[in-house]
Amino acid sequence: MTTDLAPASVHPHVTDRVGAVRLAHVWRVKGDRIVFTNGCFDLLHRGHVEYLEEAAQLGDRLVVGINSDASVRRLGKGADRPLNDEESRALVVAALRCVDAVVVFDEDTPLELITALQPDVLAKGGDWRPEQIVGADVVKARGGSVHSLKLVDGFSTTALVERIRNGR
Repeated sequence: MTTDLAPASVHPHVTDRVGAVRLAHVWRVKGDRIVFTNGCFDLLHRGHVEYLEEAAQLGDRLVVGINSDASVRRLGKGADRPLNDEESRALVVAALRCVDAVVVFDEDTPLELITALQPDVLAKGGDWRPEQIVGADVVKARGGSVHSLKLVDGFSTTALVERIRNGR
């Protein structure tokens, strides 16, 4: 008896840059406001979920950019990061009801993706001041808004990884 496994199915909300731009065009034609945010989303936790839900409320469609594995490593989060590969992280985020599309990007920042998507709203966590948010100038230039959303105290992937390592 063989134990061949079927390849994992791709989630319908996970797409590439070209697919995300096409979706954004269709949504814009329908009059939807597009919100964009990004991050590593290595270990999804309550802070991420609340942040993504808040971002989604700023418009009609939420597109999430996820740093590729190589991009996460270049961010210097640690030699063993990401803990989950980019496909796994994309699938987990895409499964959230508030997320309409997920795009993995390989650059150090999501600027190229933001420029291609032209979102109406740009959101990041509260550890980013609006003027520090990559792509803010692109979004503001077309009349969009930029938001720094509140963080949920006590929830961060780095803190969670440390608690796991220390057995707490």
